[in-house]
Amino acid sequence: MEAQKPFFDQISVLKNLPTLPHILLKLFEACSQDRVNLDEIAAIVSKDPSLSINVLKLVNSNYFGLSSKIYEIDRAVNLIGISGIKNIAICACVYEAFSKNTSDGSFNLKSFWWHSLRCAFLAKNMAVNLNFSQPDEAFVSGLLHDIGKVVLWTNFNAENKDILEDSHSDRQRLINQETRYGATHSEVATWLLHRWNFQSVISDPVRYHHESSARIAQALPMTQIVYIANFLCQDTETKINEGIALAQKILGFSSSECNDFIEKSGLKAQDVANALGIGINIAEPAIKSIDEKDRKIQDVLVQDVRNISLLTVTLEGFLTAKDKNDFLTVISDGLKILVDIDRFIYFLLDAEKGVLFGYVQNVNGRYTKNHSLAVPMSLEQSLLVKVILEKTPLNSFKVGVQSFLPIIDEQIIGLLGGQGIYCLPIAAQEDSVGVLVLSIQKSDLTYLSRNEKLLKILIHKGALALQLDHLRQKQLHEVQVKRAEASSDLARRVVHEVNNPLSIIKNYLKILEIKLSEGNNALDEIGIINEEISRVAQVLQKLTDFSKEKPETQEMIDVNALVMDIVKLTKDSLLEHSDIKIVTSFEKALPKVNADKAGLKQVILNLIKNAVEAMTSGGNLYIQTRHFSVPVGSRPVIEKKDAIGYIQIQVRDEGPGMPDAIKEKLFDPYVSTKKGGHFGLGLSIAYNIVKSFQGDITCESIPGKGTVFKIELPVKGDS
Repeated sequence: MEAQKPFFDQISVLKNLPTLPHILLKLFEACSQDRVNLDEIAAIVSKDPSLSINVLKLVNSNYFGLSSKIYEIDRAVNLIGISGIKNIAICACVYEAFSKNTSDGSFNLKSFWWHSLRCAFLAKNMAVNLNFSQPDEAFVSGLLHDIGKVVLWTNFNAENKDILEDSHSDRQRLINQETRYGATHSEVATWLLHRWNFQSVISDPVRYHHESSARIAQALPMTQIVYIANFLCQDTETKINEGIALAQKILGFSSSECNDFIEKSGLKAQDVANALGIGINIAEPAIKSIDEKDRKIQDVLVQDVRNISLLTVTLEGFLTAKDKNDFLTVISDGLKILVDIDRFIYFLLDAEKGVLFGYVQNVNGRYTKNHSLAVPMSLEQSLLVKVILEKTPLNSFKVGVQSFLPIIDEQIIGLLGGQGIYCLPIAAQEDSVGVLVLSIQKSDLTYLSRNEKLLKILIHKGALALQLDHLRQKQLHEVQVKRAEASSDLARRVVHEVNNPLSIIKNYLKILEIKLSEGNNALDEIGIINEEISRVAQVLQKLTDFSKEKPETQEMIDVNALVMDIVKLTKDSLLEHSDIKIVTSFEKALPKVNADKAGLKQVILNLIKNAVEAMTSGGNLYIQTRHFSVPVGSRPVIEKKDAIGYIQIQVRDEGPGMPDAIKEKLFDPYVSTKKGGHFGLGLSIAYNIVKSFQGDITCESIPGKGTVFKIELPVKGDS
């Protein structure tokens, strides 16, 4: 097939193959039920070649990352889910392929579907009778054996019309004529299946179904079955008799058995057609071209698509999404179905730092910030920055752009593995949220441009969701600050009022101590009372610790050395009787930061102590330090105007994580998941201490996976 590569490059823009509108209407109806029946949906999908190949292609793609291939439609449908199936159905007709092509008398989509379905049933029946362990593979292969005809018809409509009219029903003449394209429909289908990683057990019967019977006699049984099934479901008696003869000679079936296969397969196909509302009469060998009833169904379908649209489907996901990761996942799901591209990166704008940071999926499938993928907004030559500034989609193939791409753009192209990138702005109204960077081949441009409007709608709704989440997080932060201020003020008032009577009590105890003679037993009791009053004062002091705005002394601190000292300390105390191992990763030549050493030590100790208490069953506690440079020309906030980067200290545990209700108020005073005398002040104190260094502290926690705290401290220019 290497010699045919230029031809296949011409059709690589193909993303969706047309499906009969009757089937799509039934699929929409099944997907829209209050109680969705996945078995019913799988039954509909499995009866159409185009839907089947799209579903199997998706479930076997890198997106799902399955260890073994799946060719059972019901399993594939269950894995993809109702939203994914609905997206596939919508995309199959969003381009209105029916209104353009199904009226073309040279290629009858209904006839194609009828032949493919009967061939699938015939192949499966024969496989069952031959005791094949996977008869569904025969069904899929039979269903897809002629899919190459649809590919050629969709891509070369005018040329295809001439070839079909010239060849009529002559199979060999059709094959000879198709070579004018550069490949036959069998070769095109095989190329398509290989491209989508179908195994040879499916693709080989498709590849060889127009070979000579002499060669087929020397092929594997599955290839022989589909080859013979293709003959048995022809509309001429001559071809059917030829198929029966081959079935007797190659597979050992009798003439009566073959006729039984034909009859049963025809009845099953007729039942499917009736259930889907497709007007086909099994008694009529030839299927007429599209009639008025079919046209009305097409019109209804197009109207339904306009009403439902991809936007409606994705909005369902946005409504149930809870955080940034969920919103990005919803957009990703829509993209994978809509444009069949599963290699892309989100670059979200950090307005504070003036940098576009890449977000990629980690091993847990969650989108996390990758600090190594950073594009400064000052780099206006970058395609990503241009998209933000111009608020319009751009691609690396644009005339005059390719030779002037900065190295950072070339590296992103290399990272994604395509020939180029297609960048779309993620913007909510006038506010820029970021850029979506798709990995594409040059041949994808036509398809993407044609569907740019749909992409914009999808991404715009995603941008609105992300922007709302950002505002929610910002408001949550402001509420936390106000709560801290209110709690701080209340704590200071309480401590002030309580300290006064405590001081009076201590003074009277001192007087009483003087009056009592030396050796009086009561002196011991008075000493104990004094100690307890001092302890009460210390407890009261803790109530105000979290309200301290700034540590008393700041100095240039070697963070690595400080963390290493803390690790040594905790190993001898906190970890002595626990099954917890500390795993450290320190970046070398880490710049120093300006902070209060005691305060920073208190913060890190508190985080380690919390992690140890969370991991009651043991595990690894990861501590990492890294330095990130703020790119030249970034626009940090005023408080960090002299910052040249920041240091990140990360403390990650393998504990049970924490519930959302606690996460939302994590840095509020008096909030704690612990019991037994804990005041819930540790993280409030840590929050205020870090903020006093002009730094930031954030938390990410996944129930059942663990919790990670990230401390970011600015690096000054003279560090």
